[in-house]
Amino acid sequence: MRKLVAIVIFFIVAITQAQETGEDKLGAWYMYFGMNKVSERFSIHSEAQFRYYETTSNFNQLLLRIGLNYHISPEAIATIGYGYIDTDTSFEDIPNQNKLLENRIFEQFILKNKVWELLFEHRFRFEQRFLNSGNSSDTQHRARYRLQITLPLTNTFFLNFYDEIFLNLQDEIFGQNRLYAALGLNIVENLSLQLGYLKNHFSTTNFDRLQVGVFYNPDLRRKKSEAK
Repeated sequence: MRKLVAIVIFFIVAITQAQETGEDKLGAWYMYFGMNKVSERFSIHSEAQFRYYETTSNFNQLLLRIGLNYHISPEAIATIGYGYIDTDTSFEDIPNQNKLLENRIFEQFILKNKVWELLFEHRFRFEQRFLNSGNSSDTQHRARYRLQITLPLTNTFFLNFYDEIFLNLQDEIFGQNRLYAALGLNIVENLSLQLGYLKNHFSTTNFDRLQVGVFYNPDLRRKKSEAK
């Protein structure tokens, strides 16, 4: 009888812990990305992401990122940048007990190529992560690689896919893997929208995320006619 009670308690605890991660919920990421040319070789990267454990509630993470891009060629871009990340690490609402603040420096290199109608983008990124959870702080390093494929359907619609792996440069090497698929819409020149689905896989958990992304890339350089 005692063994039966112990087994029941074990499964209740296990189920409770699984629910507390929010793994069984469809969350959402609402995102903005910008790349603004300021000269022939340089542009500014700007980014804001609002992430939720559920589609419209239960805050998970705020991510703000800015970077300076150097355009080596139309097919190659090097970037250095900074990110600020405010994370609620628990699905449960426990004020002031689950906050993780991160200041991040990153270096990035993008290569692009085209095969038939498919547009390929390879993104290599290194991150130096300065983490603070209130009572403790830590510095971690991470490498990321993303392969993205874009398929134009018409002048207006396109499909976008990517897979990105995160590798820790300390402790356990595997961090996470993100698999993404989306339908894109070119609204006007330099403005597009993507509605997609992300499978975010960690070592012990998997999360399903709806993604809504706005991409706005106006050219901030003065036109020659305006410079006269």
